Amino acid sequence: MTSQHPLLLHVDDDEWSLDVVARFARRAGFDVVTCAGGRQALEQLRRQPADLAMVDLRMPDVNGLDVLRAIRETVPGCEVILMTGDAGIDSAIEAIKLGAMDYLTKPFDFERLAHVLETVREEAERRRSLLAAEREVARRLEFCDMIGRSAVMQEIFSLIRRLAPHVRTALITGETGTGKELVARALHRMGPRRDRRFVAINCSTVVETLFEGELFGHVLGAFTGATETKQGLFELADGGTLFLDEIGELPLAVQAKLLRVLETGEMQRVGSLETRRVCAHVFASTNRDLRAEVGANRFRRDLLYRLNVVELRLPPLRRRPEDVPYLTAVFVRECASRLRKPLVGLTAAAERLLVSAPWEGNVREL
Repeated sequence: MTSQHPLLLHVDDDEWSLDVVARFARRAGFDVVTCAGGRQALEQLRRQPADLAMVDLRMPDVNGLDVLRAIRETVPGCEVILMTGDAGIDSAIEAIKLGAMDYLTKPFDFERLAHVLETVREEAERRRSLLAAEREVARRLEFCDMIGRSAVMQEIFSLIRRLAPHVRTALITGETGTGKELVARALHRMGPRRDRRFVAINCSTVVETLFEGELFGHVLGAFTGATETKQGLFELADGGTLFLDEIGELPLAVQAKLLRVLETGEMQRVGSLETRRVCAHVFASTNRDLRAEVGANRFRRDLLYRLNVVELRLPPLRRRPEDVPYLTAVFVRECASRLRKPLVGLTAAAERLLVSAPWEGNVREL
């Protein structure tokens, strides 16, 4: 179980100092890990980030300023206090310029040390409390594996709830990485066929000559290499939902056959004269402007009308920056669980950086 106490990493080659500070810090509400040298400290930080590091300036292997530099690069949320028995104004100024929180001389002024520890402990507890609150809000904002506090996402969630019981065909549009497949799965999960199969295909990954066989199946001997009869995705999704991701990549010849299935509910396997009836909800997505594709004669106008009974347009992440902290909280929680690491969250500076980033790859990039 992860401790709720802030963690102090004490780095010193003086055993007496390690023992005294450890006992003092534990009484102040800290968990303490001690290291007898700089290299050992850097290895420890890679395994377990600390809230505060107290580092002796002069050690035989790696000096305190080098440890401070490494901590600033690898664990920017960790506060650092440098300690020395040989105080010098130049080293103190250098330590502060490198980002040290304070500079203490030995023997310690324990009243001053107590004040520093209390400040760090209160800040760590405040940060943990805020992160816990963000994770709880994120959990409440979660809808079918999607997170959205923004008005535009709440409206999409509301639209999914209203449409799912009734819609049979829908077009989901938006940039790559915005979560179009999650919307399709949400429509399926909230609809009357939630207990039936959800079948997905990414049209951009299928070789053009194989599209027809993938969607409609084929019979033995229909073409070179057809060594057995194969069921297509429409038959596999019969009674459930077929999701056609990036449908703008579908060849024109296959578009015509897809239109016939949508209009009549009938299809033929490649190489067969037998007509088969299928009944699948069909949700399609694209990151293209299909109206422009129609104008360029790369997409059938009648198929666009047939698919676009309902359009759900997903906004890019840069248009809903208020959702970034909540998405981040969920991803950190999932990462901590997957890696079995005590990952608490981000520093305030890191969170500001994420909120202001352009996110050309959208949620997938985040």
